[in-house]
Amino acid sequence: MAAAQTGPELLEEPRLISEAGVAGRIATIAGPVLLDLGFRLVRVKISAAEGTTLQIMAERTDGTMTVDDCEKVSIGLSPVLDLEDPVTQAYRLEISSPGIDRPLVRLSDFERAIGHEARLEMNFGLDGRKRFRGWIEGVEGNGRDAIILLRRIDARADEPSDVRLPVSDISEARLVLTEALIRESLRAGKAAMEEPSKDEEEQVAVRRGPGRFAKAKPISPAGTARRNASSGRPLHKK
Repeated sequence: MAAAQTGPELLEEPRLISEAGVAGRIATIAGPVLLDLGFRLVRVKISAAEGTTLQIMAERTDGTMTVDDCEKVSIGLSPVLDLEDPVTQAYRLEISSPGIDRPLVRLSDFERAIGHEARLEMNFGLDGRKRFRGWIEGVEGNGRDAIILLRRIDARADEPSDVRLPVSDISEARLVLTEALIRESLRAGKAAMEEPSKDEEEQVAVRRGPGRFAKAKPISPAGTARRNASSGRPLHKK
């Protein structure tokens, strides 16, 4: 992938591919809450898994999302969803990271994905075709007027291998899980672990001698990525 941009301005970068219906309403509610917490909304999905599951996919501007981050989002978002009451039936709230084979919803997502394989679905399509699969070769333009350059691997002999797909017509796009994508993700994860975090740098700065350390951050228990999972209390709506 291309080098990730992590500036604070990326927090407010708009999604160019979004949901409709109830999921779209939830996205409108969740987006500002996530922004205030320092995260970006990636996707909202409602499924019938385990009853009804409301999955909200989020990330930091560098594409990361830890279990602690999921817990923070769940705590901040749950009371707002309870107040707005966008889902009529009982549901389970699940906060998750985008994953390696992530959805591509912002222009920066496509820019980071240059050189990797992706699947794209269009609303109207190109010459009657609505589904495309291939390597993202570049991005031209800005915002919803941007064009995605794709080298197809699913083209027939009578079809062009290189296509220009307008972002405004894309209904869904996501990376394909390949060995190259996994290797790059592992390299990025290793590099992130080797770099000292801001908290670690601050701890080093406050040390004055042997045996004096900054207060350690508590470790969250497993399972906190789901709302109220640690308490075991069933999730329900009125």
